[in-house]
Amino acid sequence: MFEIHGHTEGIRQTELKRLQALYLSEFDADTFLTEDLALALADASARINRELAVYLSRGGEILDIVIGDTDTVDLPEYRLRRDERALSRVRVIHTHPSGTAQLSALDLTALASLRLDAICALGVSPLGQVTGVSAAFLHGWENGVPAVEQTDIVPLSRLSRCRWMQRIEEADAALRGLPAPAAEQPERALLVSIRDDRAFEELDALARTAGALPVGRVLQRRPKPDSASYVGAGKLREIALTAQTLNADLIIAEDELSGAQLHLIETQTGVRTIDRTALILDIFAQRARTREGQLQVSLAQLSYQASHLIGYGLSLSRLGGGIGTRGPGESKLEMDRRAIRRRRAQLTEQLEALKKQRDLQKKRRGRNEIPTAALVGYTNAGKSTLFNAMSGADVFVENQLFATLDATTRRISPNSGAAFLLSDTVGFISHLPTELIEAFQSTLEEAAEADLLLIVSDASNPDAAAQRAVVQETLERLGAGSAPCVEVLNKCDCALPENLAAFPDAVHISALNGEGVDALREEIGRRLDQRRAQVRFEIPYSAMQLLNLIHEAGQNVTTSYEQECASVTAALDQASLMRILKAGGGVLTYEVLTPEET
Repeated sequence: MFEIHGHTEGIRQTELKRLQALYLSEFDADTFLTEDLALALADASARINRELAVYLSRGGEILDIVIGDTDTVDLPEYRLRRDERALSRVRVIHTHPSGTAQLSALDLTALASLRLDAICALGVSPLGQVTGVSAAFLHGWENGVPAVEQTDIVPLSRLSRCRWMQRIEEADAALRGLPAPAAEQPERALLVSIRDDRAFEELDALARTAGALPVGRVLQRRPKPDSASYVGAGKLREIALTAQTLNADLIIAEDELSGAQLHLIETQTGVRTIDRTALILDIFAQRARTREGQLQVSLAQLSYQASHLIGYGLSLSRLGGGIGTRGPGESKLEMDRRAIRRRRAQLTEQLEALKKQRDLQKKRRGRNEIPTAALVGYTNAGKSTLFNAMSGADVFVENQLFATLDATTRRISPNSGAAFLLSDTVGFISHLPTELIEAFQSTLEEAAEADLLLIVSDASNPDAAAQRAVVQETLERLGAGSAPCVEVLNKCDCALPENLAAFPDAVHISALNGEGVDALREEIGRRLDQRRAQVRFEIPYSAMQLLNLIHEAGQNVTTSYEQECASVTAALDQASLMRILKAGGGVLTYEVLTPEET
């Protein structure tokens, strides 16, 4: 039984039977399209006011007839040859009820992606007349993709004199005769947002950082995402057509989507879809180098997957409830959940072991009383470049988002003041995924617990003020919103005037050329020294061993010897003071001096 596929709703049975009769049409293998078939398709397309598509084999057989809507028709794939580098041995003839025979961008994309022998358009007038015929063929490879060649629009009466079947043979030979395209090609990404055009800039940078090639943008302004499809049913249809036109193989949404939204978009467009959160997680997975970083990213990805698992109705649910019904009837969804829970427990246990090691290192640093400073800021603000300039390290630096993921610490010795430890941390970003905050909690807390935060902003970025607000919001989520900090305005050699005005108290530097770095280093030393108070001790001569402790922990130690005791003045932080008093066992007397007394 011959079938008519596609949008057959609302079509009379008499019309469907007329179309089914076309399956019996016969013509020679060397004929591209008979005039009778072209006229029959034009007449039927005008009557139903929809596009029609006919699949013809190279041997002259009609394989399928598909009905579309007034603007487009879906083209399923037919391949009569297995070789992916060869043509499918199938050509498509379709109608344009709009009256023009000009092939659309969608037509040309379908020709290349489906490896059709040819695609042909028939312009159809409202009266069912053929206004013209045009076709397109493939003729080899260009930059790893099939190259397309179009014909002029010709009258139907001239169609028999066209050498279009010979051009199909030439196209087949050209595709099979040239080297196959490179296997590793960047994914072509279509970016989708419901906010504004500026949202695409960061999403574009994220996509490129992950290794994708953004090829298009679709904006649908909405006050909030559509609960089912994110952009709405009508816009989703447009996205599907745009993705086909651009030959996109990945859709990236600017907001985090639910599992149901992702599933619906992929179903309606036929294109793999991810959201901003999954994109950032993928970047982190690529950049993690240390064992702890890899474990943290894996844990974040599992948390994301667990929250985006969706079921498929009762068909895959348990056979029943109670004893004896579990096991064989367990759904794929439930097995995935259990596997994720088990793996998350394993990763959490491994991270806890690493956290104990880090806590031990922090205790050792505490005993040595080395103050710490941490570089924080929006991603790509230049933190790693500044870290290298201050410490002489060779941390990886690149003009892209999240170039540095794993934290690095170096000892810095300024010309004046005490030495300190400087840490380079992962950059922040707007809407930083909750999964990453939770997985990197211990690493981020270590930065947030530093004695001094260096908040780096990009003076050349027009969104510097907004990015600084994101950094503050993230620090507050970590409980470090009121931590002591130094504002650092980087890239001041190409600063925007509005940013210089927005950060009046910032230290101006250019980490790339070293401008202002020495002044920043001295400012850090000065600010860390302010943590210390001037304390005067009176030490009995019977407890002079305490003097060594004061010299080890204090700065600017001065000693004078009196008749009954030694008078010692030193700059100490609170922890060192408590440790010295504890070691003194009550024999010490002390007083904290005011700035006037010092």
